[in-house]
Amino acid sequence: MTTVVGQAEPMVSRRRFLAATGAGFVSLVALRAAGAQQAPAQTMSGPMSGEAYVPVARPPRAGATPQLDTEQRDLLEKHLKCQCGCPLDIYTCRTTDFACPLSPKVHADVEALIAGGYTADEIREAFVAAYGERVLTAPKAEGFNLLAYVAPFAVLGLGAALAGWLIHQWRRPVAVKAGEPHIPQVAGTAEEMARLDAAVRDDSR
Repeated sequence: MTTVVGQAEPMVSRRRFLAATGAGFVSLVALRAAGAQQAPAQTMSGPMSGEAYVPVARPPRAGATPQLDTEQRDLLEKHLKCQCGCPLDIYTCRTTDFACPLSPKVHADVEALIAGGYTADEIREAFVAAYGERVLTAPKAEGFNLLAYVAPFAVLGLGAALAGWLIHQWRRPVAVKAGEPHIPQVAGTAEEMARLDAAVRDDSR
């Protein structure tokens, strides 16, 4: 009886060891999976966030028919900036970064508005009303935005005009004051100038 117990005891310990090892491995895998779910995806501008999503919905119009085709829809989405934290537009973000939690939702809103019979301008205005002008990849050229666009070109134009005026002033001949002798500027070859110089020296002797 003692011999049987002595042979069974190592087998029980081995089973316990294997069971404990398996449980530890499973726990490690579960912890890593939980950590991967909790850690936000990274973008070029920092952690990606889906909390910035704001639903944009409008009631469909009676007898609504889509006003935009697929190409026009994609062009519209290229003018809407993704708010997940990346610097991309909605179309580029949803078609290249499949970890983005926001661009697919915005795309669904755009699709619903198109199906509701809304035009591109109306959809754009709906997103501006929900997110503000930061949702546009290029702010509307009006008011302060227009000034921000025009001011750099105006400054460059003014600078060019000023530089041209200064160059013109530098090239103008200096006016001779009253009573001062006017010495004409004579253009000649080096040989002619040497002869003139020699003649002036002879006269001065």
